Amino acid sequence: MSDARSPPRPPEAATLVDRALGRLSAAWRSIAGEVPAPEDRLKQRLRERMQEALDGPGGEVAARARTAALGHEYLGLAPAEREAFLRVLAEEFDPPAEPVLAAAEAVRAAATAAERRKASARLAAALESPRLKLLTRFNALPQGVKFLVDLRATIADLAERDAAFQPLLDDLTGLLRGWFDVGFLDLRRITWDSPASLLEKLIAYEAVHEIAGWSDLKNRLDSDRRCFAFFHPRMPDEPLIFVEVALTDGIASAIQPLLDPDAPVLDPGKADTAIFYSISNAQKGLAGISFGNFLIKQVVERLAREFPQLKRFATLSPIPGFAKWLRSLDGDALLTAAEKRALPKRGDGNQHPLALVRNPDWHRNRALAGALEAPLLRLAARYLVLEKRADGRALDPVAHFHLSNGARIEQLDWLADTSAKGLAQSCGVMVNYLYRMAEIEANHESYTGEAKIAAASAVRSMAKA
Repeated sequence: MSDARSPPRPPEAATLVDRALGRLSAAWRSIAGEVPAPEDRLKQRLRERMQEALDGPGGEVAARARTAALGHEYLGLAPAEREAFLRVLAEEFDPPAEPVLAAAEAVRAAATAAERRKASARLAAALESPRLKLLTRFNALPQGVKFLVDLRATIADLAERDAAFQPLLDDLTGLLRGWFDVGFLDLRRITWDSPASLLEKLIAYEAVHEIAGWSDLKNRLDSDRRCFAFFHPRMPDEPLIFVEVALTDGIASAIQPLLDPDAPVLDPGKADTAIFYSISNAQKGLAGISFGNFLIKQVVERLAREFPQLKRFATLSPIPGFAKWLRSLDGDALLTAAEKRALPKRGDGNQHPLALVRNPDWHRNRALAGALEAPLLRLAARYLVLEKRADGRALDPVAHFHLSNGARIEQLDWLADTSAKGLAQSCGVMVNYLYRMAEIEANHESYTGEAKIAAASAVRSMAKA
């Protein structure tokens, strides 16, 4: 049987053929233009798709279809390709320079107030970037607002390591800040009868005290509990932020009893205190777009109407930055002479509080926990009341949140959170922030305007000890 394949070419023949193919390739390349690299081809395709979405023919229906196709293409890209997509949008869809300069010159040259107003309006229009126009079009699509919220989370991560993405992040932040004004939000109570899909999201989004399944969630939605969330009309099935509340007799000083499914259920009509024990932002893409203060105020007003007998509205809050702050300080400077005498000495002589709590079960040692209580509560008070950021605000992020909302630091609670997370973040210490309706506005103004931290006298005295 004969072999139909061509016989092997001699080496010199192969060289001649390769040279000929090389010349042919060069000739074709000169006609077709330089063949772009794969990454360049991707960016060229993405650039064309974005331009088509902006300037393609037809009316609103056609523009909507092109925008949907562009979003669908983005969702189908691999992570590296999505970054390329966003880089093209960030770097190549700025406002055109010439119209901006011309409009700015018209503002400068305006001779009358009327001319200046017209020129200023033209300048504002010229400064609107094409990418902002493109992003705005997603608002008209089903799930388009949710798409942009998730997109902002991705862009924020990219902007942390590459400043080229910052203009895109700024544009999208400004857009969402307007769309998520508190006036557009709907406050809704979530109950055990709410849709299962929504309840699943509570379990997934809980950021303070993990929800350990359906039975745990049912306990948190019992008759002596309340859960409220803000929703946006364009994201009706997605909570933006939610707060969990326990109706109690007195201010709660530990979280484990509140989360205990076997704890007795209190008659809500006999409760005198509402404890806000968990506040979770559910959308990473809305970080920095604050409406948590409005949530708390509206929930306080709603609970006061439902339960007129309530006397106090307070939180039971973590102190997430406390252990990190302690770790940054010299142990010898942390403790008083009396505290050093009271605390046990390790073999290496190290009496830094964090060195004494390395054993995860340290809180079960009554002698050690008793010796640590006074110094750690004193240091926690100092951290919350006296330690400030460069702008004069509270160093702890949760403290900053509640103080900004008009609360005051009411009391510190020893071994209030003995979960692994609570022990690691704050040596088990928690804090109650008190919301007094008559003082909220004054506390808010003092803190935001003069960086004054409202605190109960006992806490302030402890901080200065």
